[in-house]
Amino acid sequence: MDTLSYKTISANKATVDKQWLLVDAEGETLGRFASKVARLLRGKHKPNFTPHVDCGDNIIVINAEKITMTGNKWEDKTYLRYTGYPGGQRSTTAKELLDKHPERIIEKSVKGMLPKNKLGAELFRNLKVYVGSEHGQEAQKPKAINLNDYK
Repeated sequence: MDTLSYKTISANKATVDKQWLLVDAEGETLGRFASKVARLLRGKHKPNFTPHVDCGDNIIVINAEKITMTGNKWEDKTYLRYTGYPGGQRSTTAKELLDKHPERIIEKSVKGMLPKNKLGAELFRNLKVYVGSEHGQEAQKPKAINLNDYK
């Protein structure tokens, strides 16, 4: 029996094939959508997934303003930030964030599902979120996908 054919393949920066994928957020539920996008960014859907390497795809999300949330989350969910000054904690509801910066809702949700280290920061740079159906990555020829095809 040939044992060389059973060697575990460990991906590295040179052997990874990264694709550009286009995902539409219209009508999707935020948490379920973000977990699928984070999985694609990390590369867990690929057979040659390696935990310490950026082997995921580049993701373009369009129609960020058409994301949905269940229940009363538009009024109840708050996003906290800190200005750096004493007493400088600021909070924003999801509805206020949707009105001002709809792309940040998806960005914050996906970023929270990525590793909290240098690799996670590198993976987050592969995500592009746009309001509306227009995006600036036509030159990369992204392939439109349906997230329901990926488990």
